[in-house]
Amino acid sequence: ERPVFHTRANRRNDWRLILLVDVSGSMEAAVIWSALTAAVLGGTPMLSTHFLTFSTQVVDLTDRVDDPLSLLLEVKVGGGTHIAAGLAHARTLVKVPNRTLMVVVSDFEEGFGAEGLLNEVRSLVTSGVHLLGCAALDDEGVPRYSVPIAGQLVAAGMPVAALSPLSLARWVGERVRGARS
Repeated sequence: ERPVFHTRANRRNDWRLILLVDVSGSMEAAVIWSALTAAVLGGTPMLSTHFLTFSTQVVDLTDRVDDPLSLLLEVKVGGGTHIAAGLAHARTLVKVPNRTLMVVVSDFEEGFGAEGLLNEVRSLVTSGVHLLGCAALDDEGVPRYSVPIAGQLVAAGMPVAALSPLSLARWVGERVRGARS
């Protein structure tokens, strides 16, 4: 006799990617890049991908990630920038912090003061969330962002980089495979 075991264990890697995209007036080119990136990463079986946009309000467009055109049609660009509010909302989606990747795409021109933003970043880093700030890219792929705010974010524990979609995909892959930041 040979014993046979059956299990209901889920064999897929259960990571959550939260893509938090600034849609203030200066972010039009970066929004297109972000929507396409979300669609590509949303097709990865080991990721549960969430797509949130923010200006002064947060909008969850996760249900549109599979269709980049539909996603782009739903995005409304314009308004101010409240990154801290976007991070606070994204924090509510975190279930297992050390298996959560949170990517903020912004020009980091925080319109509501840096202290609230830095407190949100510190809270997320302390909880174990893998954070990354992606500098906004213009139509020609040139990074455009507030260097002083980015420096403060780095000091608070959130790396900030200007990444192509391929570089962002590599970063996600490294985290999912267990590489250190």
